[in-house]
Amino acid sequence: MAKKIISKNDPTKEKALKLVKLALEKQAHDPVVLDIRGMSSLCDYFVICSGETGRQVQAIGDNILKHSREAGFTVHHSEADDAYSWVLVDLFDVVVHIFTDEARKHYNLEYLWREARAVKGKAKPKAKKPAKKLPPKRSRRK
Repeated sequence: MAKKIISKNDPTKEKALKLVKLALEKQAHDPVVLDIRGMSSLCDYFVICSGETGRQVQAIGDNILKHSREAGFTVHHSEADDAYSWVLVDLFDVVVHIFTDEARKHYNLEYLWREARAVKGKAKPKAKKPAKKLPPKRSRRK
């Protein structure tokens, strides 16, 4: 397959990073964006992340769907298994895979697509500084 010309202003990459931010709003962990342009005709990017429980996986998927539509992104379809151990959201040029930890290990998409380039970007929200620790209270006993 012919490789696409990569420009510095890639709106699809920005879209993928926006989707990571939406996942992080619901405490998704270990987000990865894989650039699969030139490797597949499915889409340009995969976003992969995890949630601790099926309920959290569902919440991440719902948040991505809701805000994607509000942002004007076209959603092709979404699907999930009955227990929400995985959710897939297909936005044509970006496909989001959300798994429980066990399902992510089982499907191992990072390994299957190991030749894809991982995208680095400002997807993670800035970490807040930890609160200053107060010195322990001293007892007035003598």
